[in-house]
Amino acid sequence: VVGGDGTMLGIGRQLARYGTPLIGINQGRLGFITDIPLEGYHETLSAMLGGAFEEDHRSLMHGKVMREGECVFEAFAMNDVVVNRGAVASMVELRVEVNGHFVANHRADGIIVATPTGSTAYALSAGGPLLHPLVPAWALVPIAPHTLSNRPIVVADPVEIAIEIVSGKDASASFDMQSLTSLHRGDRIIVRRSEHRVRFLHPRGWSYFDTLREKLHWNK
Repeated sequence: VVGGDGTMLGIGRQLARYGTPLIGINQGRLGFITDIPLEGYHETLSAMLGGAFEEDHRSLMHGKVMREGECVFEAFAMNDVVVNRGAVASMVELRVEVNGHFVANHRADGIIVATPTGSTAYALSAGGPLLHPLVPAWALVPIAPHTLSNRPIVVADPVEIAIEIVSGKDASASFDMQSLTSLHRGDRIIVRRSEHRVRFLHPRGWSYFDTLREKLHWNK
């Protein structure tokens, strides 16, 4: 896959069900999941095709929008599922449940459900934690919450997360910022772990911590 992380997200969602291994050549900017530089990629790619690679499996989310008991929209997400307020409207109020247990009502600009892969994306900008790809967990990250004690929380990824629109106009749900649907009051966004995973191949010696250090400019 030649491009940026957005390109890889789209391809990853499409090919996860087939177990196809993906190699990312970075033609974008950050490149958290397209980690091979475009300049001089031939040598790296040749070695990888010869078997010199590290394999890395990433979780995938399956999200549905339920309206009056019927599914009106569904999509997969590799980074995150985001529920946002409208462009000109005030905050939304969201009821959050985990495995049927009430967690909290959030009055905020929205909320992010992020995978470990997505923990370095929008969720990080909103103050969420970094999650190592091997951690079977998701981060629930409120966006600009009205109550400052509404903080990000990490939950195990086998759970089912439900987000209900209690109030607010023109809310929307996005999946990897690439699939978008409008939401009505009373809609429930259900997020579960997909049975499929995305397979990445990295150059021999690849380390997630090396990626963080390079992309986030640690120690500089």
